[in-house]
Amino acid sequence: MRKDFVKKGTMRTVLVLLLLVAGLCCAGAVAAAGQNGPRTGAADSARKISKKSLTEKQKSIIVMSIFTTNGDLVRLKKALIRGLDAGLTVSEISEVLIQLYAYTGFPRSLNAIHCFMSLLNERRAAGMTDVQGREPTPMPDDLDRDAYGARTRATLSGRDTVPPPSGYQLFAPAIDSFLKEHLFADIFYRDNLDWQSRELATISALSAMSGTAGQLSFHLNAAMNMGLTEAQMRAFVDVVAGELGRDWARQTEEVLDNILAAGANKS
Repeated sequence: MRKDFVKKGTMRTVLVLLLLVAGLCCAGAVAAAGQNGPRTGAADSARKISKKSLTEKQKSIIVMSIFTTNGDLVRLKKALIRGLDAGLTVSEISEVLIQLYAYTGFPRSLNAIHCFMSLLNERRAAGMTDVQGREPTPMPDDLDRDAYGARTRATLSGRDTVPPPSGYQLFAPAIDSFLKEHLFADIFYRDNLDWQSRELATISALSAMSGTAGQLSFHLNAAMNMGLTEAQMRAFVDVVAGELGRDWARQTEEVLDNILAAGANKS
């Protein structure tokens, strides 16, 4: 009898210990789920938000492009500081300013580059170190720049194939060659700035000018073809309005509305 009692007592003890261990394991699993769950949810939310809003880097590209275009060097300097503080490299900002000459002309682009050089010198003198970033990959000597540029332009416009020339391309083939071989080949081949950022800089410059609705239509479409969402494009217009006023931004907003309405009608 005593042996049976001991055996039963031992079994009960083992059972209790097993239940305790199981309980601790469950508690640990629940705690881990509680810790991992919010982080995963936060990451998912961040991804969703990134499609609805613009990053600080993107906003700074918009603003520096606007003030490069209109020549307001005082506000440009603030935009350049904002870009560096947001994490843009010296190479990326320089590339934005270089590309903008194709839309604003050499004088505005060179003025902006000099402004940036002066800012970097000031920051170095103050003991600040800015990330240089990488240089673009050299273009191969044997690259067919005309064909590369034509494919680039087609990709930006959302086409899978290069369409035959028409309109101004037939009337003034020289300027079409310049566009393909220089803008869409020499410049767009430079991979130290992604195409989405290039289009963001372009639509910012065009939005700071008047009489550019035709070019805005192409490049707003191109920006969305490069991954910017409708919500981000609305946010882009808001940034333009915040810097230049809602009345000035209305041209861009109207062009964007027409593009989105046309897309909705197709679907």
